[in-house]
Amino acid sequence: MPVDPGLAAEDYVYLTTTGRVSGEPREIEIWFGLAGDTLYMLSGRGDRSNWVKNLSQDPAVTVRIAGTTMEGRARIVQEEEEDALARRLLLDKYRQGYGGDLTDWGRTALPIAVDLAGV
Repeated sequence: MPVDPGLAAEDYVYLTTTGRVSGEPREIEIWFGLAGDTLYMLSGRGDRSNWVKNLSQDPAVTVRIAGTTMEGRARIVQEEEEDALARRLLLDKYRQGYGGDLTDWGRTALPIAVDLAGV
């Protein structure tokens, strides 16, 4: 089932990973960008963030946007072109509404993708 493109306008996604130590569900609220059936997020703490550590161990995740819940497979973005897309999506979406400067975050944060289609 294709992802509703209207969900891209929402402010937050609720990402649920499986705790790498506890095995329990762990949910965070985070900014996101959506391109087709792929959701992108940026980790300001890079691979030191607990949610990134969790999805690195178990890439099966759940995302909830505006009451719509979907399953997906998370991955650290490796390809240069996709990296640039993730950064552009999030900076374009949040730069105007945010009171601070997102330049450093947009340049240095670790891009994470969640593939939602065909899961």
